[in-house]
Amino acid sequence: MADRERIEDILRRRFNPADLEVVDESEKHRGHSGWRPGGGTHFRVRLVSDRFRGLSRLQRHRLVHAALSPEPMNSIHALTLSLEATRR
Repeated sequence: MADRERIEDILRRRFNPADLEVVDESEKHRGHSGWRPGGGTHFRVRLVSDRFRGLSRLQRHRLVHAALSPEPMNSIHALTLSLEATRR
């Protein structure tokens, strides 16, 4: 399973998202620190979930990092997160 699919699978199982988008942006960082051929180093995640209701931005980020640790976080160089609670 590719890194993007693995990240998406973990986040779907842990957060039951109303909306989820995981984008591998590694190619945009070719030649920069942490980049490697084949991608899987730089990701952008947009996640909307009830699990984030009432949590601060920092608490939301910590939950996602914990869900992705230690794998696949060990191979990710950069992770951009946009995390929102679902609206009722």
